Amino acid sequence: MKKPFEFINLTPHAIVLHDGEFINATFEPSGSVARVSTEVKAVDGFFYRRKFGEVINLPEPKENVFYIVSAMVKSAVKGRKDVVAPATDAEGVIRNDKGHIVSVPGFIFEEE
Repeated sequence: MKKPFEFINLTPHAIVLHDGEFINATFEPSGSVARVSTEVKAVDGFFYRRKFGEVINLPEPKENVFYIVSAMVKSAVKGRKDVVAPATDAEGVIRNDKGHIVSVPGFIFEEE
């Protein structure tokens, strides 16, 4: 029998999925946040240079586990089939009156 898969939310926000009519699932933050390390150096006056580094706090792959991360982290780990990001720019995203995302229709699984 195949083990059901699980999602672990490695963002600081609850991620809410919907099917267009009903809320299907809410993934609460796990308490650990995956991030891309950055190095920022002053260049001149108001100008800075930023260099992106390694991804931190992203566990190794586990069977039947998907890690929910930010789009930036997802982009930094291309090829990891166990890492997904909320589809915040997909058709069907629901926003509140202030423009903040309330729920998304799914996850970005692969990038081109």
